[in-house]
Amino acid sequence: MNPALLAGLRVVELSAYVATPLCGLTLAQLGADVVRVEPLGGAADRTRWPLSDSGTSLYWSGLNKGKRAVAVDLESEADRRRVADLIVDGGPCVVVTNTSRHADLGYEALRARRPDLIHVLLDGRAGGGAAVDYTVQAATGFPLLTGTGSAPVNHVVPAWDVCAGLYLSIGLLAAERHRQVTGEGRSIRVALEDVALATAGNLGYLAEAQLTDHARTKSGNEIYGTYGDDFETADGVRVMIVLLTERHWQKMLAATGLSDAFAGLGESLGISFATESDRYRHRDVITPLLARWFGQTPYAEVAEVLTRHRILWERYRSFAELGRDGGAALRELTLFGEVDQPGAGAHWAPKSPIQVDGDRLPPRPAPEVGQHNGDVLGATRS
Repeated sequence: MNPALLAGLRVVELSAYVATPLCGLTLAQLGADVVRVEPLGGAADRTRWPLSDSGTSLYWSGLNKGKRAVAVDLESEADRRRVADLIVDGGPCVVVTNTSRHADLGYEALRARRPDLIHVLLDGRAGGGAAVDYTVQAATGFPLLTGTGSAPVNHVVPAWDVCAGLYLSIGLLAAERHRQVTGEGRSIRVALEDVALATAGNLGYLAEAQLTDHARTKSGNEIYGTYGDDFETADGVRVMIVLLTERHWQKMLAATGLSDAFAGLGESLGISFATESDRYRHRDVITPLLARWFGQTPYAEVAEVLTRHRILWERYRSFAELGRDGGAALRELTLFGEVDQPGAGAHWAPKSPIQVDGDRLPPRPAPEVGQHNGDVLGATRS
């Protein structure tokens, strides 16, 4: 069964950094023909860390696997016309971009030539204000809940970029469905700040701030409103456990042999551990007893017991561990396939997380600067 569901979809991507390249990657991994348009010499994010030993950006390579690439002088009206021709000539096209710098490559100008155009634009803020993931993080409230110290801590994962890239993909595919039905194009816009604030609202955090006097504080690896925390085993391995339901809680008590201890504690203190809220409220009672069990138990036994009792848990692993021995741990996962990236070398890279009838397209290398100029722009008008 062919997992290339988007075969035949033409996408022209004028973008940089995370969200819009991720949108293009998501489409390419499902079979779309994605052409990345860059300035002469390559986009600014081609040198972004992490780098291979030879200086090739592994960041850029990771976000641009399987695309084609052309390089043009975007300050040249003639070259911008070539890009516009690429977009409007031939079959229906989708434009994905995070810039409105050049009006002749904007939605209105392109739609005048191609009414069925789908144009997808990422803004920093609604209305066009500038922002990036790490500045958006500062405005949302999340960094004030992260970490354990007094200072705000931004997350190392650019979560809003990632979410925005996927929202762009969803909006784009909704517009493509509309085009298939009606023949009409659409302008789709997503603002990075809107994505972050919508998430804070959808999770109830903003409603809580408006409707209650609950003051959220930093809680390390504790999980707000339920029971979860990290523990160190007798031989120094750290694990994270999550107990969402009463069934999880009872399984944890059975696994650790602490059923009678907690029953006695509940009776003597006049408290209950029956509900998710109860367990969060009384985490200061729960954690010391669990920490004592973990601290007296070697990791191998912890792993066996928690797995046998179907507890939600995992051992903390570093990137170095995941990549050790040529990515031995990654080779075991069907998500990964080997790719030989020019300038970097052969390594295990992810396919799409989306499985189509149990299958996924293999990863393909990211393109070199201007690699497809002849194939893509040779047939366009100059």
